[in-house]
Amino acid sequence: MEKKLVAAGLACCLAGGIAHAEPEKKDSVQIYGLLDIGVSYISNQGDDRRFRTDSGIYTPSFIGFKGSEHLSDGTKVIFDLQSQFDIHEGKTIPGHGLFGRTAIVGLDSDRYGRLTLGNQFDFMWDSLTISRNAAGPSAGGLYTFRQGPFAKLGIPFNATGGSDWDRTAGEQVHNSVKYRTPDFGGFTAGALYGFGSGPNRSTKDRTLSFGLNYKSGPFGIGAAYTDVKYGVDAAMMPVQTPVRTWGVGMHYAFEKVTAIALFTKTSNRSNKASVYAAEIGGKWQIDPKWALGASYNYMKGNAQLNKNHAHQINSTLSYSLSKRTLVYVQQIYQRTNKDARASINGLFGPDDASSSRNQSISRIGIQTFF
Repeated sequence: MEKKLVAAGLACCLAGGIAHAEPEKKDSVQIYGLLDIGVSYISNQGDDRRFRTDSGIYTPSFIGFKGSEHLSDGTKVIFDLQSQFDIHEGKTIPGHGLFGRTAIVGLDSDRYGRLTLGNQFDFMWDSLTISRNAAGPSAGGLYTFRQGPFAKLGIPFNATGGSDWDRTAGEQVHNSVKYRTPDFGGFTAGALYGFGSGPNRSTKDRTLSFGLNYKSGPFGIGAAYTDVKYGVDAAMMPVQTPVRTWGVGMHYAFEKVTAIALFTKTSNRSNKASVYAAEIGGKWQIDPKWALGASYNYMKGNAQLNKNHAHQINSTLSYSLSKRTLVYVQQIYQRTNKDARASINGLFGPDDASSSRNQSISRIGIQTFF
């Protein structure tokens, strides 16, 4: 399955690009992107120790094209197309089309807000991750998002049944319409409706998502809710599978340290399985070149998930070689209860879970943007 993901650190990284502008109207087209690749050592992957190259871990690897055409009264037409790929294989992520990461067109108004249509992320991504109310982007990216001994959660079209179960790593909603309000004294809100997509598209498929944020100076808080009704179950049988996810997160930026706290919960209402996660973490900008991100996650399932739980510690130390490029080292460690098997997010193969209650990943990588 595709590495659905993640993106962290995106907000600042998307500032780069090659622009061709029409001065009098300030219309623009930009080419931009992120590239991330490295070598990971996995302590126990199906009862074996392994080294492997992995692309799109600290940040996703993709190329994008975005632009705007200014109309009048602070309104402009906008578009954004993003194609995600694996660097080490030089091909798009399996399951994604050419612009499977993002493909939107819409209107953006200073007065009335932003309306977009197409293939886009829901508000678990917008209100929590991109708004800096989740620690994953600073603590290590893809490996730090939620996964563990929760395969029985049974989310359809999911590599393990429970990878990125709270959607904070970024899950696309196809055939969707999305609205975000202007800023009202620090408050913003939004709503998304997805009409269903692909070969399983039917009247049973649909997605609802809502987000609410407040930001004032160094403080920010966000809440999000997403309800997906799949037209199939985890075995791809034609029944309706409703999966509900919600979360609340906040951050506070001190002079050199940003502190983050997050709580999320996901429930599969067809099999009554549910799991929650509590996360604390942050980022320390040690000096202009060195930065340290870290987080701790506690995840716990209900009786349908055998009351399994997992502790996970994540850390990333990075060094900026330039304004666009950095190198980094990561250490990820997960430990479950004694009757479960550890399974870190980003390891999606059928035999990628640990054979024991422990699993760790050590990684060294390089990331650049343009």
